[in-house]
Amino acid sequence: MKPTRRTLLAGAATAAAATALTACGGKSDGPTTNKDGKIELTVATFNEFGYETLFKTYMEQNPDVVIKAKKAATSDDARKNLMTGLAAGKGLADIEGIEVNWWAELAQYAAKFEDLSSPDVEGRWVDWKTEAATIDGKLLGYGTDIGPEAIAYRADLFEKAGLPTDREEVAKLLEGDWDKYFEVGQQFVAAAGIPWYDGAGGTYNGMIQQLATPYEKTDGTPIPLKDNADIKAAYDKLASHKDLSAHLSQWSDDWTSAFQKDGFATMLCPAWMMGPIQGNAEGVTGWDIANVFPGGGGNWGGSYLTVPSQGENVEAAKKLAAWLTAPEQQIVAFSEKGTFPSQKEALDSPEVTGLTEEFFNNAPVGQIFSDRAKAVTSQPFTGPKFFVINTVVADAITRWDVDGADPAASWDQALSQYDELGLA
Repeated sequence: MKPTRRTLLAGAATAAAATALTACGGKSDGPTTNKDGKIELTVATFNEFGYETLFKTYMEQNPDVVIKAKKAATSDDARKNLMTGLAAGKGLADIEGIEVNWWAELAQYAAKFEDLSSPDVEGRWVDWKTEAATIDGKLLGYGTDIGPEAIAYRADLFEKAGLPTDREEVAKLLEGDWDKYFEVGQQFVAAAGIPWYDGAGGTYNGMIQQLATPYEKTDGTPIPLKDNADIKAAYDKLASHKDLSAHLSQWSDDWTSAFQKDGFATMLCPAWMMGPIQGNAEGVTGWDIANVFPGGGGNWGGSYLTVPSQGENVEAAKKLAAWLTAPEQQIVAFSEKGTFPSQKEALDSPEVTGLTEEFFNNAPVGQIFSDRAKAVTSQPFTGPKFFVINTVVADAITRWDVDGADPAASWDQALSQYDELGLA
């Protein structure tokens, strides 16, 4: 019998407890303790890292350590807190979780992070994960999860529309490019009268993750929005299929409540999205996951653990960060919150590939996301202006998808806003 996320947790936690701590070189100053004589380590994260059980396990193994979790409401809040603390030179946690897309912006603060390079962790992660966190020859972050994408769908709504419901048949049905995804969506909406996907914003994000240089050339030079053919093509494709959208902004109250209704039939599903779907759709049956993604492979998101040099217990923080990102611990995190591991050893482990999820009709989610991870061939370049340009385009999409504006007029507004940035 294949393990489920619940049954796997106990065994993986036992393996985690048996794992030796990995020490890394760095400062020689002694640790700072609290009034109880214990080393207090703060760990700042956002969304779901899957660390609740692991924190308890680590403190059981290390009774001289107390871990204080700080969880931001959103990744944007976490990023603002991080940038504020770096600029001020104080106020950061001992370990700061960051997203992959933050590295370009953080390059200016490279000297304020500890170099985490160590023979003990060399070769632990997939190459592109480590490369993104290496700045000026220093490894500034230990990889946590990656976000290989599949398609989550409501099998009961597919049945209503006369479409296949078996996940393997659905994968065959959707195999192909984005045009194929939209084509099947048109068939579904015509038959069921229900939106095909949750919103154009989330779908757009999946599309640009397959672009080599979404907004900037590889030297960081911004691509003028009026000349950016790839972005305009994605924008126009979504606008021409706006009738397939449920017109919801992800993470909004309306988006959350739509899961309790027949709000939409499919959505892009990186591994970490399983948790939010299950939480929002509690009590709703019919959700499944197909081993397919438009255009082949895509990775949405992924995080790292960093150790700011301003901390009082840098060495202890390094040890904890190394332990949390070891394969055994990442299997536990995946079993709890669907944070798919970036460690090579964990990717092909039976504990991961054999994982099933009852909520998604007992889908073999471990094997599905292992396959989807191997379908990812590259990651987009995200330079220092990625966020500001992406916000301009994302806001333009929201104006017509959620607020009902004219797509052409909204694009013209985006061009004006881009010019106001003064990047070209």
